[in-house]
Amino acid sequence: MANITAYIILIIAVILGTAANGFAKGAQGFTLLIPSILTAITIVGCMYALSLVMKIIPVGITYASFAGLCIIATSIVGIYKFNQIPDLYTLVGLALIIVGVLMVNLLGKTNS
Repeated sequence: MANITAYIILIIAVILGTAANGFAKGAQGFTLLIPSILTAITIVGCMYALSLVMKIIPVGITYASFAGLCIIATSIVGIYKFNQIPDLYTLVGLALIIVGVLMVNLLGKTNS
């Protein structure tokens, strides 16, 4: 698997992880069956996708990228789906996460 394929699968993992977060909120503490099942399915798919990515991209870079992008994506879902509007400090923090993900992927070096 080439690097580009690994990054495509990483994006799929982020989408699945973000979906899992949204479903978990809707599951209301896993008291609702359908959102609970959807949470479980998407989180398993997410972890499977991450395991594929880690065959090519080092684990630290994979997880830092996944976590950062998932935080950003989940925050966007929170804005649109749950009307959770971030304040200035939250926006600055999210911007720093984006900068961190870019630095890890574009400037960081790791021995494989």
